[in-house]
Amino acid sequence: MDKLIYLDNGATTFPKPEEVYAKMDTFYRSYGVNPGRSGYDLCLVAGSILEETRQLLTKFFNGGSDPNRLIFSYNATDALNLAIFGLLKAGDHAITTNVEHNSVLRPLYHLYKYNDVELDYIPFDSGGFVDPYDFARKIKKNTRLVAVNHGSNVIGTVQPIAEIGRICRERGIAFVVDASQTAGKVPVDMEKMNIDVVAFTGHKSLMGPMGIGGLYVREGVEIRHTRAGGTGVRSAVRTHLEEYPYRLEYGTPNLPGIAGLNAGVKWLEKEGMAGIHAREIMLLKSLRDGLRQIDGVTLHCQDDLTNHIGVLSFNVDDLEAGDTGTMLDVDYSIASRTGLHCAPLVHEQIGTDKIHGSVRFGIGPFNTKDDIDTAVNAVQEIAMSRKQSSSLSRQG
Repeated sequence: MDKLIYLDNGATTFPKPEEVYAKMDTFYRSYGVNPGRSGYDLCLVAGSILEETRQLLTKFFNGGSDPNRLIFSYNATDALNLAIFGLLKAGDHAITTNVEHNSVLRPLYHLYKYNDVELDYIPFDSGGFVDPYDFARKIKKNTRLVAVNHGSNVIGTVQPIAEIGRICRERGIAFVVDASQTAGKVPVDMEKMNIDVVAFTGHKSLMGPMGIGGLYVREGVEIRHTRAGGTGVRSAVRTHLEEYPYRLEYGTPNLPGIAGLNAGVKWLEKEGMAGIHAREIMLLKSLRDGLRQIDGVTLHCQDDLTNHIGVLSFNVDDLEAGDTGTMLDVDYSIASRTGLHCAPLVHEQIGTDKIHGSVRFGIGPFNTKDDIDTAVNAVQEIAMSRKQSSSLSRQG
């Protein structure tokens, strides 16, 4: 592990800041009890961590004045399921994009297939961006939801969220943004970007642990609850509670995860998110420039790195992405992500679905220039080896 070059930060940032490990350990050892279920001191301390983190994230996303509308869930997929199933019903129409992760695609397709919800997809251009006015052209009388991935986990493009949000706001259509890749990298300002619901996960660029994520639901937007269970308050009520946060929270929360997320966001604020992002883009540029000079390597949507996050996908000639990833791991101790990255429509549009996806490098706060140089050299050696093998095969 000491020699591992970790370039799979698009999946999960690793390692975490030391403050995150310390916060989780201290919390669980000292205050690891249920919040809001009783009035003894440890319970009150646990509850204070929960409420402080609601306030912290409400401010982080500039969501509004009510931190109770900050909802905790298991991850962004869980949060998006709560939002999508709670906003759409039979006969409604929804619009999404080809950039989406399956955390959006699959819930929407489920509603299309089983619940009579109409569905349209917006393609992206050669640079990897969607056109906001394509959404305006697709809107119908029964359009109730637009769901967009803020930053692609495959090609790294950051979509024009504010412009799409303005179109939705003017027409009274709920606008849900999947900020899984961008939260903690670039600003996600609900007010300025006209976002109604933002979904986030803790284990990526918010620097928290796995198993924690959530939503912020703007005041005036109501999501039906599609689950029911314990809330720890008003237990005599037979139906699930309507008020936030209980409306969309069920059972005992992941308090150790919330404590770790609290520490991760505070670390970001201390270090400066803008500076971290600028450094990652500098490394991305070095990675892009190195890889595109290698004969036989194809990059996807990397010509202009304006409005990008530190995610890059590539292929080596006709080599299976999985084989490239295995060589990077076994021969060079470089961790990457290969395949379709849970975003099949991206790969279908760029044509990599036919070769089982691409290889993805995801840059994180703890990567170095040496990591990038080593990765470029490794890909160059793999490409040269592939070229020599093909030449020998033709000669034979």
